[in-house]
Amino acid sequence: MPELRHDWRIEEINALLAMPFSDLMFKAHQVHREYFPANQVQVSTLLSIKTGACPEDCGYCSQSAKHDTSLERETLLPLQEVIDSAKTAQAHGATRFCMGAAWRNPTDKNLERVIEMVQAVKGMGLETCVTLGMLTDRQANRLKGAGLDYYNHNLDTSPEFYGNVISTRTFQDRLDTLEHVRNAGINVCSGGILGMGETRVDRARLLQQLANMKFHPESVPINDLVKVEGTPLAGVEKLDPFEFIRTVAAARIMMPKSYVRLSAGRAEMTDEMQAWCFFAGANSIFYGDKLLTTENPGESHDQQLFARLGIQAEAGQAGSVHM
Repeated sequence: MPELRHDWRIEEINALLAMPFSDLMFKAHQVHREYFPANQVQVSTLLSIKTGACPEDCGYCSQSAKHDTSLERETLLPLQEVIDSAKTAQAHGATRFCMGAAWRNPTDKNLERVIEMVQAVKGMGLETCVTLGMLTDRQANRLKGAGLDYYNHNLDTSPEFYGNVISTRTFQDRLDTLEHVRNAGINVCSGGILGMGETRVDRARLLQQLANMKFHPESVPINDLVKVEGTPLAGVEKLDPFEFIRTVAAARIMMPKSYVRLSAGRAEMTDEMQAWCFFAGANSIFYGDKLLTTENPGESHDQQLFARLGIQAEAGQAGSVHM
């Protein structure tokens, strides 16, 4: 197997993204087969445990209090409701249960309630993941002590384009939280959103930021922008599907041991586009008809697509940390 790299130059990444499509697909698929079973996809479920009223101004987000999206605000879900949702997800084949709260950063009081959820879900034999906004070192260590497997905190886009999308926290703030998570010994889940009006160079810079970390993120979600009415990015031009697939392929080549996840936007992808993404090295999806507040393909559709493509869902092993 090729040695993992953490020194990617932007010229190399631009060259990858500019390869003839068939050549790029062939290269990415070869790399994928060296590190993962070719026809196996990890399945996760994502639940919004606290919806809306977020003080951040992320231009893509329906949950920002600064955007008029008619989203109903909800308080933190009761523990039993989270447990019931996790049981349903597990019964439908999910091996990882992810919980998202629309906070800039959690208070210590709210963190304790989330820790109860993590412990309960972990006790069911599921891998656990949360996304709660920015964390301190101490909070990351509290989550580690509770048995959290993954923490999601996306970089979203390139450092250069970031200010066009978000002004209420900096790119460095995101890197700092990821450092706290990594130092605590929690698996890192970090990726980005494509189709926000960025250039191919911006997508290359996003991948460079992720791949040149001291340790590659164990999970790299690649989101296709879901345009929500009332958000600043609602009218942005849709990204060419081949550009999305190329980015998935480059992520696989640059971070060969990471799970590359098709995240938001799958409801608007054709089956053929998803099939190309799987061929290019995507090997994780979110399962279920809802991703926080946006639509997702139903479980029966995903099962049918897996059957048509000869793909099997991966069996889970909770608790493994790759350092």
